[in-house]
Amino acid sequence: MTDLDRLLDFAARSRLPGGGFGYLGDDGRVLPGRPLETWIVARMTHVFGLAALLGRPGADELVRHGVVALTEGPLRDREHGGWRASTDDDTKAAYAHAFVLLAGSTAATCGAEGGDELLREALAVWQRRFWDDGAGMAVEQWDRSWSRLDDYRGLNANMHGVEATLAAADALPVADQDGKRRLRGQALRTTERVLAWGREFDWLLPEHFTPDWTPLPEYNRDRPADPFRPYGATPGHLFEWARLAMHVRSVTSPPAELRDLARNLFRQASAAGDGFPGIPYTVDWDGSVVVGARMHWVLCEAVAAGYVLAEAFGDEGYREQAADWRALGERMFADPTTGSWHHELTPSGEVASGTWAGQPDAYHLAQMLLLDGRPVRGSLAAALR
Repeated sequence: MTDLDRLLDFAARSRLPGGGFGYLGDDGRVLPGRPLETWIVARMTHVFGLAALLGRPGADELVRHGVVALTEGPLRDREHGGWRASTDDDTKAAYAHAFVLLAGSTAATCGAEGGDELLREALAVWQRRFWDDGAGMAVEQWDRSWSRLDDYRGLNANMHGVEATLAAADALPVADQDGKRRLRGQALRTTERVLAWGREFDWLLPEHFTPDWTPLPEYNRDRPADPFRPYGATPGHLFEWARLAMHVRSVTSPPAELRDLARNLFRQASAAGDGFPGIPYTVDWDGSVVVGARMHWVLCEAVAAGYVLAEAFGDEGYREQAADWRALGERMFADPTTGSWHHELTPSGEVASGTWAGQPDAYHLAQMLLLDGRPVRGSLAAALR
């Protein structure tokens, strides 16, 4: 079975002497030639923050290393504010900023030096630049100077925004009850919009939208395996939304239909298949498989959702399904050489790189390992605290 301590040893190899964390290859070493990427640095900082909450030796230093990279390194834009997508991409993306907010929240929760400051700055940028209160959603991407907002709107960044704002609400001081309620209310508003789209699209959520949030179901049909904006519905994201809906439910006063959202998304994602083991990357609007590659993160999110729904509903059927998927992951994805999981496989189980190279980070797998048996709360860090 995959061991959390060994996974964290793998993750620690991403530490860059010059600051931050790098993208890991199949050999467990940082891939040469890639820029420093905000989403990788932030996700690894979050993972080490979770490890620090567990009392893992050396985790405190790694969290601090990540916080310094995000506050003092080249990714932070001191002139215009916010964070560049990478050291060779000056755009300001909601996806990357959601993970900076998550990293700041977890760093603050575990008491890392500089964590509170990172949380405050990341939250201020998210609220000012990305959160659209009129829509109840986050916008997607700005240029470096915050002068041009891209027309594209996406559900992926909003999903991680919900995760991050729940974590930020938990990390805010007890005295700031208004801030906590505001953030949890925002997470609820976004999740309620997802509920409406779920009903409209038979629980196969659209991922891509116009500026006024009209769905674009044909978006990227000619690039179906895009790593961040694939065509069609993404079963892994259905599982993530099912899990997040229960986290939202645990800290707000939501409509009863949020239970239906979680159950229906889990059911629809579980039905995706093509005769091979595991869960495909994407499906079309009739449920047929578009991209059959198996991604480790999809299976991790399926297992994590099963754990959370079992706790939320007291239904051991979800835990049994999660156990089956976990066993499949151990057979197909686990890499005994690195201690992590291969990121991508062909439908028949060979290691592949059609969409992703290497074994980038430990975010999905670490959270999967930690969610088993945890109480359903606003954020994973809150459950560990």
